[in-house]
Formats: sequence, structure tokens, C-alpha cells
Amino acid sequence: MTDWQITAKTIFCEAVDDEVTVLVHKNGTAHCTGCSKYDQPNDITRTLVKEKTRKLKRAIQCEGEECPRVTGYKNQIQTEK
Repeated sequence: MTDWQITAKTIFCEAVDDEVTVLVHKNGTAHCTGCSKYDQPNDITRTLVKEKTRKLKRAIQCEGEECPRVTGYKNQIQTEK
């Protein structure tokens, strides 16, 4: 049995071209800080997304909580139990 309540890992997310933190809770739920920042952006983040989109010449869009980065880390943690 594991003795942790939550674990986190900061990664570079290519979908949003930024570092995000993936959190996995002991109960198996997982979420990403990028989802809350990029899924429903405030005015400042919206401006940042527009600038990144122009600079990279591609759309900056969060893939949601079921993105391969989140599920990959969640699966990795669950197999380590």
C-alpha cells in the first residue's frame, strides 16, 4: 500500500507550448494545471495564447484531462504501486 496522498510531475506540454504540472491523487484521479489555465483562459492567458499561436504558426489548444501526457503519468504511477 502506498503512503502518499498526491503526487505531481512538471512536464513540457507541446499542445500548449508551456510547462504544466500533472497531479495524480491516491484515489486514481488525475488532472493537469494546464487544463485550468488554457481550457478557459482569462484575458491575460488569451493574449498569451494569441501571441504563441502567431509565433509558432499553429493552434495552441489544451487536449483536456484525457490527453496522453496526463493518462501516461497516471498509468505510470499506478503501475508503481
